[in-house]
Formats: sequence, C-alpha cells, structure tokens
Amino acid sequence: MPTQQKVDRVQDIKNRLERSSIAMTATYSGISVNQMIELRRAMKAGGVDFTIVKNTLLSLAADEARKPQLKEIVQGPTAIALGYDDPVEAAKTLSEFARNGGTSLAVIGAVMGDGAAMSSPEFTRLASLPPKPIILAMLLGQLQSPIARLVTVMNGPMQSLGNVLAARVRQMEEDEPAHEPEPAGEKLEANTEPEAVADAEEAPSDGARANEASASEAEVAPQAAEEEPAEGSEGEPEPEDNASEDKEAE
Repeated sequence: MPTQQKVDRVQDIKNRLERSSIAMTATYSGISVNQMIELRRAMKAGGVDFTIVKNTLLSLAADEARKPQLKEIVQGPTAIALGYDDPVEAAKTLSEFARNGGTSLAVIGAVMGDGAAMSSPEFTRLASLPPKPIILAMLLGQLQSPIARLVTVMNGPMQSLGNVLAARVRQMEEDEPAHEPEPAGEKLEANTEPEAVADAEEAPSDGARANEASASEAEVAPQAAEEEPAEGSEGEPEPEDNASEDKEAE
C-alpha cells in the first residue's frame, strides 16, 4: 500500500503536468551534487521546473494527468523538466545547458500538450527554432505575401493606364503651337468692358460740354438782335409828318 508521502508526490507531479506546456525527460546519471544544484538554478532562471522522480511515480502521475505518451520517453533514472510558458524557450534552456553545462545530462525526449512524444533528434530541432515572436512574424509575413502580390497585380492595369494618359498629355503639350504675344492696344481693348466703353461714349467730357454751350449762345444772339429794334429808332417820326408840322407853325 502506497504511503501518504508517495500519494502526495504523485499528486504534485500530476498537477505540474496539467499546467505545463511541455514536459521533457533527461538522464542525470554521473552528475554531482554541485552540478545538480547549478542545473536547477539554470533551469529556474529559464522558467523551467527541474525535478527528479521515480519512474513508477512518474508513470502514475502521467496516467492521472492524461498524458500517457510521457511514459514512452522514460528510460532508467529519469529527471523531468517542465516548461509553463513558451515551449520553444523551455526547450532552448534545457538544450543549451545539456550542450554547454559541462555535465553528462542528456535529453531523452519531450511531450507538448496532448501531442505525441518527440525523440531526442526531434527535440533538438524544436530547440533550434526561433523564439515565438519571430515565428509569429514569419507566419504573418507568409500570410500577407499572397495578398500583397494580389494587390500588385490588381493595381498593374490602373498604373499602366495612368502612365499612358500622362504620356498623352505630355505629347499634346509638345504638339500645341506657341501663342504669339498680342499687341498692347488689343489687350487693352480686350480688357475694357463693354459697359465702360458705352459709358465713355455716352458721357461727353467737360471740354465738349463747354464748346456745346458756347455754340448755343452764339446761335441765340443773332436771333435776338433781329427781333429787338434799335434804341434810337423807337421815338423818331417819319419824315412826312415833320414837314407838315413845320408848315402849320409858319
């Protein structure tokens, strides 16, 4: 009958497996205590939970967490490394320490989510992938590339038509004859409004008005002279009357 300590251990591993985004197994034989302490520190700094558990307890925890494929990558004394965020970053952390940590740590395989178990070469390819932001940017670029090509193809006829129209406009401007400069008098007459010209013709100048007044006065003066008699001729008697008066006086 399992002890309470083992039951608690299985429950703890089961909870970690359910929360993890990737579960990796590795052999740790030949690693000293100091190297193990350094290994756990490096894993913790990279967001990876590294722990050693007996194979029987790990198998029970995998079944309860509904990840039985994890049992396929358990060989001999096995340690388990659990990543909870980006699985690629967790794989990079474990792979770099196994390659450069100066220990005999060797990765056996990994399980991502509910997927199939990965072998050691497959895990190595996973660890060599770019980080998640770069992968998303690459994926977005692949999705946008066909759309960009489609837009380019659709804009091609419109751009060609615009180029043809622009070339035609330039040709028409080159073929158009140059306009000769108009004389200053013609420009003045063209710029003079008809109303202003009519007003100028209808309204005589001050000199013309003075000449017209002098001419009218000259015409009226002879007529007045003919109609009015001379001042001396009004009281003079006719010659015959004067002779008769002289005879009566004698």
